[in-house]
Amino acid sequence: MSVEVDALLQEAKESIEAAQNYRSELQQRLHGLNQARKQVRGSSGQAREALRRHFAELQAAASRLLTERLTSLLAEVDTIEADSVKPLDDCQSLIEHGVGQADELLREGEAALRCGLGEKEDKLGSFTKKAMHIQLDSLPEVPALVDVPSVSAQLDDSLLGLLRERVSRHGSVSSHPPVQIEELQERPGGILVRWCKVDEDYAAADYRLQYRRSGSGGSQYEDAYIGRDCEFLVLHLDPHTDYLFRVCARGEGRTEWSPWSVPQTGYTTLAPHEWCPGTEGYILSSRRNIALRNDSSQSRCPVLYSNAPTYFCGQTLTFKISATSQMDRRDSLGVCVDSPKGAESLQRDQAVCISTNGAVFVNGKEMTNQLPAIMLGSAITFDMEVVNLFPISNNNLSEGGNFKLRVTIGSGNREVVFDWLVDQAVDCLFFGCSFVHSGWKVLVY
Repeated sequence: MSVEVDALLQEAKESIEAAQNYRSELQQRLHGLNQARKQVRGSSGQAREALRRHFAELQAAASRLLTERLTSLLAEVDTIEADSVKPLDDCQSLIEHGVGQADELLREGEAALRCGLGEKEDKLGSFTKKAMHIQLDSLPEVPALVDVPSVSAQLDDSLLGLLRERVSRHGSVSSHPPVQIEELQERPGGILVRWCKVDEDYAAADYRLQYRRSGSGGSQYEDAYIGRDCEFLVLHLDPHTDYLFRVCARGEGRTEWSPWSVPQTGYTTLAPHEWCPGTEGYILSSRRNIALRNDSSQSRCPVLYSNAPTYFCGQTLTFKISATSQMDRRDSLGVCVDSPKGAESLQRDQAVCISTNGAVFVNGKEMTNQLPAIMLGSAITFDMEVVNLFPISNNNLSEGGNFKLRVTIGSGNREVVFDWLVDQAVDCLFFGCSFVHSGWKVLVY
């Protein structure tokens, strides 16, 4: 082929490749548009269903409340009527009895007047005695109309106005939630979730974070955190498993929560930090991330190491103290290059640690700087980054040479920063703890 043909062929190949890339980019954007349309239509359908369900429940509840109130008021009317009519009925019975006696007395009197002279004296005497016994001048008292109840119903028409006002302001529809998930960072056995407000006019008092397993067989959302912070580390997650996260907010002085953020999918590839089982003097939780010192032997202070070197430089390692006991200067919490058996403390070579009294040790030597003493609820953090002193082969980290690690240990609101020189290149480290006295309990994550 001529040079011109080769050039045209090359240009055609480049154009075909560019067209393929262009088509691929357009298809990705088309997929994004479909996802956006699906979100708009799906969320709109969910909003309609939520509105219909909520107002149907309100209508049923309002009807039930009105019926209950009507029944209560009718019962009050029945009670007043029954209590008021009973004395009137008793009075009527008394009067009717008196009328009957008067009728009978009249008949006897008329009969006495019509009888013969021989019987008249006896019958008139009997009639007179009976009339005196009946006490014809004694009449029962009948209450005046002003003294008996006149039942009426008082109905306040303002209820409808108040109801109309409240209903007109009840509920709202928003196109965007006031808070969204900003970042998902994998952690050993967990995910650090960060969120932020997207509506600056929304005054948030609390945030609520929920999560669940992804997929059709996923569980229901469950609360992970409720509070004022804008980040939370969700622990006890299975590695290489997708989880859905969502967050909402609650405004100042409000009781209801805002709409949920758009769910975000996250997962961790890092195995959770675990303590090594079978270490004398320690009891571990079922997930092996909590250790309890249960042996108060003063003659030996065993070190409890991690099950594997799972701490990588660039991560944050945290020890959370959930129970305390008597302090001892030999106590230690920290990281180390190796995990030799029989060691009684991390206050040794190739290890950095903090004691329960706040003293910091580097390769067995105590530093001048000191952190606050460890207390119940203390969170001690270790952050490290690698600084090479001498070049190390890219093909084999274990060829030797000195490594310098920049270490930051934080406790409370203070921290110390120093350089730690190790004998060999390392990309992962063990962590460990040792306590002389029983009762100390520590969570690692």
